Amino acid sequence: MNALEAKKVSIALACRTFQIRETCYLYERQFDDEKAEIADWLVRLSANRKTWGFGLCFLYLCIVKGFEWNHKRVYRIYCELALNLRIRPRKRLKRPKPDELAVPEVPNHMWSMDFMQDQLADGRKLRTLNVLDDYDREGLGIEVDFSLPAVRVVRSLNRIIERRWAPKVIRVDNGPEYVSGILKTWAEMRGIHVEYIQPGKPQQNAYIERYNRTGRHE
Repeated sequence: MNALEAKKVSIALACRTFQIRETCYLYERQFDDEKAEIADWLVRLSANRKTWGFGLCFLYLCIVKGFEWNHKRVYRIYCELALNLRIRPRKRLKRPKPDELAVPEVPNHMWSMDFMQDQLADGRKLRTLNVLDDYDREGLGIEVDFSLPAVRVVRSLNRIIERRWAPKVIRVDNGPEYVSGILKTWAEMRGIHVEYIQPGKPQQNAYIERYNRTGRHE
């Protein structure tokens, strides 16, 4: 300032002479009161608008309230207040590990069966009962009808057993047709163990689930 008054030169010439930028000469330090005001606005917005991040808070201050604050300065204060760390990680539920998928070592030892549902062009729903040999993934039978109660399930299994010997285990889910007394009584008479998967664990019946997907897509 003394050089400008003594030599009567312009600010641009003085800055070039002393090799400083004009922005450094013209910079005026912001008062702490303004910083406190910015912090107060950010804290109130973050408390009232919990889903807002820095972008929405800054747009609200500039567009709605008309403040002309520099976004870098506002963001620096936003970080100093640790408002950018409000997101908490979700707590993962600890679920029990499902049992491993049993793999048979010989053919016709374990079968899997499951229902698959689809819809015709006229809106009527149909169901298919798919039966699979888990050893070599051979499809043993597909029963198709609009309704397949437990009696039809037993009849379909009997037809398959007529051309093959009965398996030791049949793996199923917890559907009403499988937990019925008809199927359990039939299995006891045949000496077949009905193995139920854990509820909500379709991966334990992965062979038939994969077979269902192939049948649906192909």
